[in-house]
Amino acid sequence: MKIWIDFLTPKQLLFFEPLIKKLSKKHQLLCTTRDYREVNELAKIRKLNVVIVGRHGGGNKADKLLANINRMKSLFKIIQKFKPELTLSFCTPDASRISFGLGIKHIAFSNSPHHEKVMKLTVPLVDKLLIPKHIPKKEFTKYGIATKNIIQYNALDEYLIVKGQIFHNTVPKLYFKKKKTILFRTHEIQAAYPSRKVDTIGIIKKMATEFPDFNIIVLGRYYDEIKSLKRKLGKRIVVLDKVVDSGEILSLCDVFVGSGGTMTSEAVLRGVPTLSYNGVPNHDEKYLVRLGMLPRAESLSKIIQTTHKLLNSDRKKLKLKAKKFLDSMDNPHAKLSEIIKL
Repeated sequence: MKIWIDFLTPKQLLFFEPLIKKLSKKHQLLCTTRDYREVNELAKIRKLNVVIVGRHGGGNKADKLLANINRMKSLFKIIQKFKPELTLSFCTPDASRISFGLGIKHIAFSNSPHHEKVMKLTVPLVDKLLIPKHIPKKEFTKYGIATKNIIQYNALDEYLIVKGQIFHNTVPKLYFKKKKTILFRTHEIQAAYPSRKVDTIGIIKKMATEFPDFNIIVLGRYYDEIKSLKRKLGKRIVVLDKVVDSGEILSLCDVFVGSGGTMTSEAVLRGVPTLSYNGVPNHDEKYLVRLGMLPRAESLSKIIQTTHKLLNSDRKKLKLKAKKFLDSMDNPHAKLSEIIKL
Protein backbone atom coordinates (compact mmCIF):
# COMPACT_ATOMS: atom_id res chain seq x y z
CA MET A 1 0.00 0.00 0.00
CA LYS A 2 1.10 3.57 -0.67
CA ILE A 3 0.69 5.70 2.47
CA TRP A 4 1.20 9.43 2.89
CA ILE A 5 2.02 10.68 6.41
CA ASP A 6 2.03 14.44 6.98
CA PHE A 7 3.26 15.95 10.26
CA LEU A 8 3.97 19.56 11.19
CA THR A 9 5.21 19.66 14.80
CA PRO A 10 7.85 17.87 16.91
CA LYS A 11 5.08 16.07 18.82
CA GLN A 12 3.50 14.81 15.60
CA LEU A 13 6.86 13.56 14.31
CA LEU A 14 7.56 11.66 17.54
CA PHE A 15 3.99 10.33 17.61
CA PHE A 16 4.28 8.86 14.12
CA GLU A 17 7.92 7.73 14.35
CA PRO A 18 7.25 4.16 15.63
CA LEU A 19 4.49 3.75 13.04
CA ILE A 20 6.76 4.96 10.23
CA LYS A 21 9.42 2.42 11.18
CA LYS A 22 6.83 -0.36 11.34
CA LEU A 23 4.97 0.48 8.12
CA SER A 24 8.09 1.08 6.05
CA LYS A 25 8.84 -2.68 6.23
CA LYS A 26 5.69 -3.59 4.27
CA HIS A 27 4.43 -0.44 2.58
CA GLN A 28 5.65 2.43 0.43
CA LEU A 29 5.65 5.60 2.53
CA LEU A 30 5.84 9.28 1.76
CA CYS A 31 6.51 11.40 4.86
CA THR A 32 6.13 15.14 4.48
CA THR A 33 6.63 18.11 6.77
CA ARG A 34 7.33 21.84 6.39
CA ASP A 35 10.39 23.99 6.90
CA TYR A 36 10.16 24.44 10.67
CA ARG A 37 13.25 24.56 12.90
CA GLU A 38 12.37 22.02 15.58
CA VAL A 39 10.83 19.47 13.20
CA ASN A 40 13.65 19.64 10.65
CA GLU A 41 16.38 19.19 13.25
CA LEU A 42 14.47 16.51 15.11
CA ALA A 43 14.01 14.53 11.89
CA LYS A 44 17.80 14.54 11.49
CA ILE A 45 18.32 13.39 15.07
CA ARG A 46 15.77 10.59 14.64
CA LYS A 47 17.19 9.70 11.20
CA LEU A 48 13.79 9.93 9.50
CA ASN A 49 13.54 10.36 5.75
CA VAL A 50 11.15 13.27 5.25
CA VAL A 51 10.31 15.57 2.36
CA ILE A 52 10.17 19.24 3.36
CA VAL A 53 7.34 21.02 1.57
CA GLY A 54 6.52 24.66 2.30
CA ARG A 55 7.28 26.58 5.47
CA HIS A 56 5.90 27.62 8.83
CA GLY A 57 3.84 30.78 8.40
CA GLY A 58 4.91 32.50 11.62
CA GLY A 59 2.57 34.47 13.86
CA ASN A 60 0.93 36.74 11.27
CA LYS A 61 -2.48 35.64 9.93
CA ALA A 62 -1.81 36.74 6.34
CA ASP A 63 1.60 35.02 6.35
CA LYS A 64 0.02 31.84 7.71
CA LEU A 65 -2.61 31.84 4.97
CA LEU A 66 -0.10 32.46 2.18
CA ALA A 67 2.25 29.76 3.52
CA ASN A 68 -0.70 27.35 3.66
CA ILE A 69 -1.79 28.14 0.08
CA ASN A 70 1.73 27.75 -1.30
CA ARG A 71 2.31 24.52 0.60
CA MET A 72 -0.90 22.99 -0.74
CA LYS A 73 0.09 23.89 -4.29
CA SER A 74 3.43 22.14 -3.89
CA LEU A 75 1.94 19.14 -2.07
CA PHE A 76 -0.75 18.75 -4.73
CA LYS A 77 1.87 18.01 -7.41
CA ILE A 78 3.78 15.60 -5.15
CA ILE A 79 0.67 13.71 -4.02
CA GLN A 80 -0.76 13.45 -7.54
CA LYS A 81 2.49 11.81 -8.62
CA PHE A 82 2.77 9.52 -5.55
CA LYS A 83 -0.90 8.45 -5.68
CA PRO A 84 -1.35 7.28 -2.06
CA GLU A 85 -4.21 5.00 -1.05
CA LEU A 86 -4.22 6.28 2.54
CA THR A 87 -3.33 9.51 4.33
CA LEU A 88 -2.37 9.65 8.00
CA SER A 89 -2.02 12.97 9.78
CA PHE A 90 -2.51 14.79 13.05
CA CYS A 91 -5.29 16.88 11.52
CA THR A 92 -3.12 18.97 9.22
CA PRO A 93 -5.23 21.28 7.03
CA ASP A 94 -3.10 20.69 3.92
CA ALA A 95 -3.37 16.90 4.15
CA SER A 96 -7.10 17.11 4.84
CA ARG A 97 -7.94 19.36 1.90
CA ILE A 98 -5.78 17.50 -0.63
CA SER A 99 -6.94 14.05 0.51
CA PHE A 100 -10.57 15.15 0.34
CA GLY A 101 -10.10 16.74 -3.06
CA LEU A 102 -8.33 13.72 -4.56
CA GLY A 103 -10.56 11.12 -2.87
CA ILE A 104 -7.85 9.61 -0.69
CA LYS A 105 -8.96 7.88 2.54
CA HIS A 106 -7.77 10.02 5.44
CA ILE A 107 -7.42 8.82 9.02
CA ALA A 108 -6.39 11.50 11.49
CA PHE A 109 -5.44 11.75 15.15
CA SER A 110 -6.09 14.71 17.43
CA ASN A 111 -5.95 15.67 21.09
CA SER A 112 -6.50 19.36 20.40
CA PRO A 113 -10.15 20.38 20.10
CA HIS A 114 -9.04 23.75 21.53
CA HIS A 115 -7.24 24.32 18.21
CA GLU A 116 -10.51 25.64 16.81
CA LYS A 117 -9.29 27.07 13.51
CA VAL A 118 -7.47 23.89 12.54
CA MET A 119 -10.37 21.68 13.64
CA LYS A 120 -12.78 23.61 11.40
CA LEU A 121 -10.46 23.09 8.43
CA THR A 122 -9.82 19.38 8.99
CA VAL A 123 -12.34 17.47 11.09
CA PRO A 124 -15.28 17.68 8.62
CA LEU A 125 -13.07 16.25 5.86
CA VAL A 126 -11.48 13.19 7.55
CA ASP A 127 -12.89 9.69 7.24
CA LYS A 128 -12.01 8.57 10.76
CA LEU A 129 -10.73 10.54 13.74
CA LEU A 130 -8.81 8.89 16.58
CA ILE A 131 -8.75 10.71 19.93
CA PRO A 132 -7.74 10.07 23.58
CA LYS A 133 -10.50 8.57 25.73
CA HIS A 134 -10.42 11.37 28.31
CA ILE A 135 -11.58 13.89 25.68
CA PRO A 136 -15.36 13.73 25.07
CA LYS A 137 -16.41 13.02 21.48
CA LYS A 138 -18.69 16.06 21.58
CA GLU A 139 -15.59 18.26 21.61
CA PHE A 140 -15.06 17.17 18.00
CA THR A 141 -18.58 16.50 16.70
CA LYS A 142 -19.29 20.22 17.04
CA TYR A 143 -16.85 20.71 14.14
CA GLY A 144 -18.88 18.52 11.78
CA ILE A 145 -17.85 14.88 12.13
CA ALA A 146 -20.31 12.09 13.00
CA THR A 147 -19.91 10.39 16.38
CA LYS A 148 -19.61 6.99 14.66
CA ASN A 149 -16.46 8.17 12.87
CA ILE A 150 -14.64 9.04 16.11
CA ILE A 151 -12.64 6.25 17.76
CA GLN A 152 -11.16 6.67 21.24
CA TYR A 153 -8.03 5.11 22.70
CA ASN A 154 -7.06 4.81 26.35
CA ALA A 155 -3.83 6.81 26.36
CA LEU A 156 -2.15 10.16 26.25
CA ASP A 157 -0.40 10.65 22.91
CA GLU A 158 2.89 11.07 24.76
CA TYR A 159 2.71 7.35 25.57
CA LEU A 160 4.36 6.78 22.18
CA ILE A 161 7.08 9.34 22.86
CA VAL A 162 7.97 7.87 26.24
CA LYS A 163 7.93 4.34 24.85
CA GLY A 164 10.21 5.39 21.98
CA GLN A 165 13.99 5.42 21.76
CA ILE A 166 15.99 8.11 23.55
CA PHE A 167 18.75 9.64 21.44
CA HIS A 168 21.73 10.62 23.57
CA ASN A 169 24.51 13.17 23.01
CA THR A 170 22.09 15.81 21.69
CA VAL A 171 22.34 18.00 24.80
CA PRO A 172 25.49 20.13 25.30
CA LYS A 173 26.71 18.82 28.66
CA LEU A 174 28.76 21.96 29.31
CA TYR A 175 25.51 23.70 30.30
CA PHE A 176 24.88 21.14 33.04
CA LYS A 177 27.32 22.08 35.77
CA LYS A 178 27.37 20.05 38.96
CA LYS A 179 24.24 21.69 40.29
CA LYS A 180 20.54 20.97 40.32
CA THR A 181 18.79 21.99 37.11
CA ILE A 182 15.46 23.66 36.38
CA LEU A 183 14.33 23.34 32.76
CA PHE A 184 11.81 25.89 31.46
CA ARG A 185 9.87 25.36 28.21
CA THR A 186 8.39 28.44 26.56
CA HIS A 187 4.80 28.22 25.34
CA GLU A 188 3.65 28.24 21.71
CA ILE A 189 3.17 31.91 20.79
CA GLN A 190 2.86 31.60 16.99
CA ALA A 191 0.15 28.94 16.84
CA ALA A 192 -3.37 29.67 15.63
CA TYR A 193 -4.89 28.41 18.89
CA PRO A 194 -5.30 30.76 21.87
CA SER A 195 -2.78 30.96 24.67
CA ARG A 196 -2.71 32.79 27.99
CA LYS A 197 -0.62 35.93 28.35
CA VAL A 198 2.35 34.70 30.33
CA ASP A 199 5.31 36.81 31.44
CA THR A 200 7.88 34.13 30.70
CA ILE A 201 10.79 36.56 31.02
CA GLY A 202 9.58 37.60 34.49
CA ILE A 203 9.18 33.96 35.58
CA ILE A 204 12.62 32.92 34.37
CA LYS A 205 14.37 35.94 35.92
CA LYS A 206 12.61 35.34 39.25
CA MET A 207 13.74 31.69 39.17
CA ALA A 208 17.33 32.77 38.57
CA THR A 209 17.09 35.05 41.63
CA GLU A 210 15.25 32.54 43.80
CA PHE A 211 17.57 29.64 42.89
CA PRO A 212 21.03 31.27 42.51
CA ASP A 213 22.91 27.99 42.83
CA PHE A 214 20.87 26.15 40.18
CA ASN A 215 21.30 25.71 36.45
CA ILE A 216 18.39 27.54 34.81
CA ILE A 217 17.96 26.25 31.26
CA VAL A 218 15.39 27.56 28.78
CA LEU A 219 14.13 25.61 25.79
CA GLY A 220 12.69 27.97 23.17
CA ARG A 221 10.97 27.25 19.86
CA TYR A 222 11.82 29.80 17.16
CA TYR A 223 15.04 31.41 15.96
CA ASP A 224 13.83 34.95 16.67
CA GLU A 225 12.41 33.92 20.05
CA ILE A 226 15.69 32.30 21.10
CA LYS A 227 17.66 35.36 19.98
CA SER A 228 15.34 37.63 21.99
CA LEU A 229 15.51 35.40 25.07
CA LYS A 230 19.31 35.42 25.03
CA ARG A 231 19.37 39.20 24.77
CA LYS A 232 16.86 39.74 27.59
CA LEU A 233 18.03 37.03 29.99
CA GLY A 234 21.81 37.47 29.87
CA LYS A 235 24.54 34.91 30.49
CA ARG A 236 23.37 33.71 33.91
CA ILE A 237 20.54 31.77 32.24
CA VAL A 238 21.25 29.26 29.48
CA VAL A 239 18.98 29.50 26.44
CA LEU A 240 19.51 26.43 24.27
CA ASP A 241 20.00 27.30 20.62
CA LYS A 242 19.93 23.76 19.28
CA VAL A 243 17.19 21.15 19.08
CA VAL A 244 17.66 18.31 21.57
CA ASP A 245 16.06 14.96 22.32
CA SER A 246 13.34 15.61 24.88
CA GLY A 247 13.87 12.29 26.65
CA GLU A 248 17.54 13.02 27.17
CA ILE A 249 17.18 16.58 28.46
CA LEU A 250 14.30 15.65 30.78
CA SER A 251 16.49 12.94 32.32
CA LEU A 252 19.07 15.61 33.16
CA CYS A 253 16.79 18.07 34.95
CA ASP A 254 15.49 18.11 38.52
CA VAL A 255 12.33 20.11 37.83
CA PHE A 256 10.55 20.79 34.56
CA VAL A 257 8.41 23.92 34.21
CA GLY A 258 6.13 23.58 31.18
CA SER A 259 3.25 25.35 29.50
CA GLY A 260 0.96 22.32 29.78
CA GLY A 261 1.65 20.98 26.30
CA THR A 262 3.45 17.95 24.90
CA MET A 263 6.67 18.18 26.93
CA THR A 264 4.66 18.70 30.11
CA SER A 265 2.76 15.44 29.57
CA GLU A 266 5.95 13.65 28.54
CA ALA A 267 7.77 14.84 31.67
CA VAL A 268 4.92 13.59 33.89
CA LEU A 269 4.97 10.18 32.18
CA ARG A 270 8.74 9.98 32.68
CA GLY A 271 8.36 10.66 36.41
CA VAL A 272 10.10 14.05 36.30
CA PRO A 273 8.96 16.58 38.95
CA THR A 274 6.82 18.84 36.76
CA LEU A 275 4.59 21.88 37.05
CA SER A 276 2.34 23.52 34.48
CA TYR A 277 2.00 27.29 34.18
CA ASN A 278 -0.96 26.57 31.87
CA GLY A 279 0.26 28.66 28.94
CA VAL A 280 -2.08 26.89 26.52
CA PRO A 281 -5.17 25.54 28.33
CA ASN A 282 -6.03 22.09 26.98
CA HIS A 283 -7.75 18.80 27.85
CA ASP A 284 -4.55 16.82 28.51
CA GLU A 285 -3.27 19.33 31.04
CA LYS A 286 -6.65 19.45 32.79
CA TYR A 287 -6.77 15.63 32.83
CA LEU A 288 -3.35 15.33 34.49
CA VAL A 289 -4.18 18.04 37.02
CA ARG A 290 -7.49 16.33 37.81
CA LEU A 291 -5.72 12.99 38.40
CA GLY A 292 -3.22 14.63 40.75
CA MET A 293 -0.33 13.81 38.41
CA LEU A 294 0.50 17.45 37.67
CA PRO A 295 0.41 20.59 39.83
CA ARG A 296 -0.73 23.78 38.09
CA ALA A 297 0.79 27.12 39.12
CA GLU A 298 -0.23 30.23 37.19
CA SER A 299 0.93 33.13 39.38
CA LEU A 300 4.60 33.96 39.83
CA SER A 301 4.51 33.36 43.58
CA LYS A 302 2.74 30.00 43.11
CA ILE A 303 5.27 28.91 40.46
CA ILE A 304 8.18 29.61 42.80
CA GLN A 305 6.41 27.96 45.74
CA THR A 306 5.58 24.84 43.70
CA THR A 307 9.13 24.63 42.33
CA HIS A 308 10.51 24.59 45.90
CA LYS A 309 8.07 21.81 46.76
CA LEU A 310 8.96 19.75 43.68
CA LEU A 311 12.68 20.02 44.40
CA ASN A 312 12.01 18.20 47.67
CA SER A 313 9.76 15.54 46.12
CA ASP A 314 10.50 11.82 46.15
CA ARG A 315 11.80 11.15 42.62
CA LYS A 316 11.65 7.40 43.04
CA LYS A 317 8.01 7.55 44.12
CA LEU A 318 7.16 9.80 41.17
CA LYS A 319 8.78 7.38 38.74
CA LEU A 320 6.84 4.41 40.15
CA LYS A 321 3.58 6.38 39.94
CA ALA A 322 4.36 7.40 36.35
CA LYS A 323 5.20 3.82 35.35
CA LYS A 324 1.93 2.53 36.79
CA PHE A 325 0.02 5.25 34.93
CA LEU A 326 1.87 4.53 31.68
CA ASP A 327 1.31 0.78 31.99
CA SER A 328 -2.46 1.36 32.25
CA MET A 329 -2.51 2.89 28.76
CA ASP A 330 -3.01 1.31 25.35
CA ASN A 331 -0.93 1.96 22.26
CA PRO A 332 -2.88 4.49 20.12
CA HIS A 333 -1.54 2.86 16.98
CA ALA A 334 -3.32 -0.37 17.91
CA LYS A 335 -6.65 1.39 17.32
CA LEU A 336 -5.44 2.36 13.87
CA SER A 337 -4.70 -1.28 13.12
CA GLU A 338 -8.27 -2.19 14.10
CA ILE A 339 -9.64 0.24 11.51
CA ILE A 340 -7.36 -0.70 8.64
CA LYS A 341 -5.03 -3.67 8.40
CA LEU A 342 -1.50 -2.34 8.19
